[in-house]
Amino acid sequence: MQSAVPSALNSPVLVLNQNYQPLNVCNAKRAFVLISREKAELMISGQGHLRSVLTSFPLPSVIRLHHMVKRPLVQRRLSRRAVFYRDKFTCQYCHKQTRSLTVDHIIPRSRRGPHVWNNVVSACIPCNHHKAGLTPREANMKLIREPIEPRPDPYYIFHYRTILDEWRQFIPWAD
Repeated sequence: MQSAVPSALNSPVLVLNQNYQPLNVCNAKRAFVLISREKAELMISGQGHLRSVLTSFPLPSVIRLHHMVKRPLVQRRLSRRAVFYRDKFTCQYCHKQTRSLTVDHIIPRSRRGPHVWNNVVSACIPCNHHKAGLTPREANMKLIREPIEPRPDPYYIFHYRTILDEWRQFIPWAD
């Protein structure tokens, strides 16, 4: 029989900065360490308790750091997945929404087109094959919109994550 403790220690915990701004998500084990070292305080308890021989501790769901953490804005890394999310899983040539996409270079790599945000778009397989090593103008294809580099977003880690109900008061854009 498996113990419930390991899964409880891996449950997600929202970490707030000193000013109540969402900072990160850690697991309950890390949250217990921060609380026990008096680096954070428990704001909202989750479901259940962690029991020891002498006492019982509420499982944290939201903690707040005692000291302000300055986090620099980081540019998003260019990846296939990031391009697909930026383009909303839509072919930028024929408007087809699908999960079966490829990354197309507007100025082809064979013509020394750079691998940068402004030169890559999502394309369905037929459109990418039709365009091949040509530019959109040469292939007589038109882009839905010009690709842009996403702005730095300090809350990017929360966009594709399951937001627990007790976190919503600290993450107002999640509705």
